[in-house]
Amino acid sequence: MLTNWNPARMPEKDEMKLRLSTARKQLYDLQMKIKEHKIPVIVLFEGWGTSGKGSTISKVIRNIDPRFFKVVTMSEPTDEELRYPFLYRYFKEIPEAGKFTFLDSGWLEQICREHLEGKTDEKEYASRIESVRNFERQLTDNGYLVLKFFMQIEKKEQKEREQKLLENKDTRWRVSLFDQWENEHYKKCKKTFSKYMSDTNASSAPWYIIDAGDKKWAELQVMETLVSNIKVALQNQAHSVPILQNVFPLEPIPCLADIDLQDKILNDEEYKKELKQLQIELGKLHNKLYRKRIPVIITYEGWDAAGKGGNIKRITEALDPRGYEVQPIASPEPHEKARHYLWRFWTRLPKSGHVAIFDRTWYGRVMVERLEGFCSENDWQRAYNEINEFEKELKDWGAVIIKFWVQIDKDTQLARFQERQNNPEKQWKITDEDWRNREKWDEYEVAVNEMLQKTNTEYAPWHILESVDKKYARIKALKIVIEEITKYV
Repeated sequence: MLTNWNPARMPEKDEMKLRLSTARKQLYDLQMKIKEHKIPVIVLFEGWGTSGKGSTISKVIRNIDPRFFKVVTMSEPTDEELRYPFLYRYFKEIPEAGKFTFLDSGWLEQICREHLEGKTDEKEYASRIESVRNFERQLTDNGYLVLKFFMQIEKKEQKEREQKLLENKDTRWRVSLFDQWENEHYKKCKKTFSKYMSDTNASSAPWYIIDAGDKKWAELQVMETLVSNIKVALQNQAHSVPILQNVFPLEPIPCLADIDLQDKILNDEEYKKELKQLQIELGKLHNKLYRKRIPVIITYEGWDAAGKGGNIKRITEALDPRGYEVQPIASPEPHEKARHYLWRFWTRLPKSGHVAIFDRTWYGRVMVERLEGFCSENDWQRAYNEINEFEKELKDWGAVIIKFWVQIDKDTQLARFQERQNNPEKQWKITDEDWRNREKWDEYEVAVNEMLQKTNTEYAPWHILESVDKKYARIKALKIVIEEITKYV
């Protein structure tokens, strides 16, 4: 893509001045429409070292209210960031609806640099490319405007800019060793950048190559591209996007009505004996997980009053408190609701060697959000594929993913609701919303069955916990957690 690029004609000085003035005014006016229509905008600046990414960003943001944007410099990932999935540090930075995020370098630079330095082979490169495609498509499908600029300068121009900066002790820091290596291996780097751009050039998030030899001309190209894309985004906001066909291998799983809840019980003696032995075993495995830097993600979904809390408690009792965190997921906060629905889960992932336990999860998108009308039908229909992609990303990162559905029948739920309501010490556990949800049991069952069928992948299968007897469910959960972790350690 880059190797075949031909720059557009640079306008004369007077034309440049007039067009710049027009574009600046248009962007200033359009920023308020972005806020009004709640469109989140990500503007990614990639390109050669000393190509003017930072100075161009500075010129663009002068035309935007500073309350509605942030600028993030994505330098090399830190040791801490390397303990999370590749996309973690980028997903963290996505803006709220109606705001801009400007990224000074990003996933192109990281992927290409690691590949050029021999840190990733062809297989790993291909995996990263697939991650980026999914990431960008998920953002645009969920209403984000993603603009990707590559600042292009020739080898001679780059060399001259580097030398000028290096001559001044106050600007020397702006030229990295990699910038200099990049210039020395210009042809090789150009080929790598070009391939990456071709691999990730999508109609919903295309690449724009900016002729950055002249700074005002570079600014004009960026400004006019921003303006035209914002106008199109405003026009297309109401359009639905296609529902993608599932491409992930699925395993068969029974419907909830076919799950046998009879005779799934343990007496107190059996329970206490097994609980102690299993917790000791899990504690030992936790030490191995930390030593081998393996992340574990345990998720719980299930009926209200099914016993999720007690089940989680028996698992955490076995773990080192410094190495796990329980994430109780309630309704999204305003700043969470204003972002991609997976953002609040990306930002709660464990680092390698640690355990994250989610009490309620991203599956709310296809259950409560679906049934309560908190998202459109197009949103929740797309979510099955987006969730499978998300979990595949976690699996490829090396995470152990254990998903539990805690199953009870309607009569058992009613008995537990009444017990909570009649016990002053447990009344806090029962809410009006619980009763309202119970009235929609049949609708929820339909949604849960579809969820199980469409997300029971080979790499992240569901495990059903029969929980009419809570003790039985706790022991079964411990056994499954131990079995799954043992496969990795």
